[in-house]
Amino acid sequence: MSLLPLKWLLVAGLLSGSQVNVFGQSRQVAGPPPALGQYWVVLRDKAGQHFSPATYFSKPAQDRRHRQHLPACDSTDFPVRPDYVAGIRQQVDSVLLVSRWFNAVACRATPAQVAALRRLPGVRSVEALIVAPLLPAARPAALAGGSIQLSTADRQLARRQTESLGAKEFRQSRLEGKGVRIAIFDVGFNAVDQHVAFAHLRRQKAIVGTYDFLKNTPQVYRGGSHGTEVLSCIAGQLPDSTYLGLAPKAEFLLARTEQMYRERYGEELAWLAAAEWADRNGADIINSSLGYTTRRYFPEQMNGRTSLVARAAALAVRKGILVVNAAGNDGDDAQWRTVGTPADGDSVLAVGGIDPDTFLHIDFSSYGPTADKRLKPNVSAFATVLAAAPGGYVRTQGTSFSSPLLAGFAACVLQQQRNLPVMDLFHKIQQAGNLYPYFDYAHGYGVPRAAVFTQPAQAPAATFDFVRQDSAVAVIIRLEAAQVPARTLPLYADSVVAVSTDADKPAATKLGKEVSQQPRMVANSEPVVAGPAAPEYLYWHIMDAAGVLRRYQVLEVNQRAALRVPMEQLRPGDVLRVFYRGFTQIYPAL
Repeated sequence: MSLLPLKWLLVAGLLSGSQVNVFGQSRQVAGPPPALGQYWVVLRDKAGQHFSPATYFSKPAQDRRHRQHLPACDSTDFPVRPDYVAGIRQQVDSVLLVSRWFNAVACRATPAQVAALRRLPGVRSVEALIVAPLLPAARPAALAGGSIQLSTADRQLARRQTESLGAKEFRQSRLEGKGVRIAIFDVGFNAVDQHVAFAHLRRQKAIVGTYDFLKNTPQVYRGGSHGTEVLSCIAGQLPDSTYLGLAPKAEFLLARTEQMYRERYGEELAWLAAAEWADRNGADIINSSLGYTTRRYFPEQMNGRTSLVARAAALAVRKGILVVNAAGNDGDDAQWRTVGTPADGDSVLAVGGIDPDTFLHIDFSSYGPTADKRLKPNVSAFATVLAAAPGGYVRTQGTSFSSPLLAGFAACVLQQQRNLPVMDLFHKIQQAGNLYPYFDYAHGYGVPRAAVFTQPAQAPAATFDFVRQDSAVAVIIRLEAAQVPARTLPLYADSVVAVSTDADKPAATKLGKEVSQQPRMVANSEPVVAGPAAPEYLYWHIMDAAGVLRRYQVLEVNQRAALRVPMEQLRPGDVLRVFYRGFTQIYPAL
């Protein structure tokens, strides 16, 4: 019989949790400690709790509720009963979060402790929380830091990312987000307290609150630079005074809610905690360039009601806060493709990404619809931007940056219409989309335009007609709308492309098949940089009686006979909707 050293016998006993015989004496060795899990404990009531809104809420928070025609407080604002919290603390390993909004406590506990929790008189339910990181909606960047050396193309991009949304019109109307408070939830804000891009914010004392919800400290200028880049797309500035976003006069609440690349304390709990903090401190807008996808959920759960973070976002909106969220970067992921949460929320303004060279959906931007067939994304903005980063500036990609561009846009509108109810603001931004009332699951309603809010409304001139043919309906561009640079569109051309009759093919895969992705070239020069206006594409979709798109497509118009849709593709109750040069018309199927 072989003799193992005593330490190996003890290790064996610890691993097996059984009896170990050492020198003839039998000893019971304990097994591994019970595994700790994270749990969400929902409580029954808030009976007996008192609440003073004037004491709890900041003055900006009180003012926001007044402007939004909301009561000074409601039951979700009342504190959680301390006796219930104390009872939970006695039963669990540790408490992670106490949520007023949901009257719930997040905690770490063993299975035995969970069983004890369920027997407490104040507990309504106990649910398991799966630890998963809330990922930033950015593409991996090649550069770790920024550079102060900017090319002409970089400077052009910096101007175009705001001009595409109407920066000139907002500036002429002196709309720069003044007086609007924006909360940013992100992984960290490295160098914001030192970077030249934010010197004007420091002078104005515009960063009015900070908090790190991972380490429970006000210090947020660490952890990662993704938040730095996001903030710059709302209020950053180049050394030549070019603004990288639309709201340089806004006020900011900076919340560190997640850890880059690895999970420790985070997940949806930190987002919820930050939302309650932002509400208390008077946020008008939350920008969240974060989202959950495959690490916790399935695509069929992206319905705006399943995830904790989607429900938290919905409650933030109920309290008068506009939530702007990146659609996500899974458009080229065959296993996911759709928007993540909380972008799936029906009252969350989900922002998709477009390519600055083509003004079309950029390949990685997540597609809609939601699992319950609602429109997502709602609107779009550039997903390739110039942003501030430690050491200078970087060209970077992701719907992470489309979202703050839109948050800045919303701040300008809110400055102009300070008493606008939050969902009216949501709908007005959608209606300002350059494609509205056309929509699809790649662009939403398109890129919002500042001119909608700063210039008198004008009815668009008709640009095409529907012409019924024997077995199809054709779209013919009107002669007065057929003028393109240097030529007039012919009625027919050799490059006519027939519409596919493969109705079962996923609609999103059809997007842009007939669109050139190459920038226009001039002999012996660099590619011509397009202006802020989108190229004159023709957009069309087929919508069923329930308002769900069965097919959509974008075409580059090179002839007046721009589209021919076989009637066999149109089912009873369907609507064919076409958009071209600001004009939308529908053709209803009988």
